[in-house]
Amino acid sequence: MPLFQKAVFHTTVANLPDLPSDSQREVAFAGRSNAGKSSAINTLANHTRLAFVSKTPGRTQHLNYFSLDEGKYLVDLPGYGFAKAPEEIRSQWESLLAPYLHYRVPLVGLVLIMDSRHPLTELDLQMIEWFALTAKPIHVLLSKADKLTRQEQALALREVRTVLSQIGSNYSLQLFSSLSRMGVDEAESVLGGWLGMEPKHYALPPVGLRTEKVARPKNRKAIGWSARTAKAAVKSVQNKKPPAKG
Repeated sequence: MPLFQKAVFHTTVANLPDLPSDSQREVAFAGRSNAGKSSAINTLANHTRLAFVSKTPGRTQHLNYFSLDEGKYLVDLPGYGFAKAPEEIRSQWESLLAPYLHYRVPLVGLVLIMDSRHPLTELDLQMIEWFALTAKPIHVLLSKADKLTRQEQALALREVRTVLSQIGSNYSLQLFSSLSRMGVDEAESVLGGWLGMEPKHYALPPVGLRTEKVARPKNRKAIGWSARTAKAAVKSVQNKKPPAKG
């Protein structure tokens, strides 16, 4: 049985004071709109509509909590490709997401979904750089990998791995496909370990999954949330201040 098959919707959070007080461990899912974030959650939970799949960027405006076990949650974050959203809604997202990702104690790791055909967008880099400051792990799912040839898959893995190692965060990286269920076991192994739900048959690292831990540079400061070029997104981390506590 899939590790997260018992996942059920728990609550939607629009304000920080409403975050579940009983949470012991939670894993957040982030990604650019249309990268396959909701589909990845549904696939891992073996459920067709646990997380709502929308063709409208930014449709999910709040934090959606899915309960796995007592005190353990998956959290679906708003997609961050929401250029068409009204300014007041974008501001609301930023005031909710920034402090949540930076200060939420039960948050044990971030799953970042990137379209394997178009990885490492400006906002992907920005999210990686900013969350790396928490020293919590990042697991990257290169989604829609079934649409690539094996050679293209290997190239995507190599390119993303190279960039992540230069940024200097704790990360793991894999190919993933909701359609073919490629990479489900690998993802369950990583997330199950974070949540303390790792089954016995996942005791050994899965074949093909590479996890690297890179020393965290000193004196790094947080990055903002507006779009930048890839180069600027990496360099600007030295110039911005972290968001104030919400």
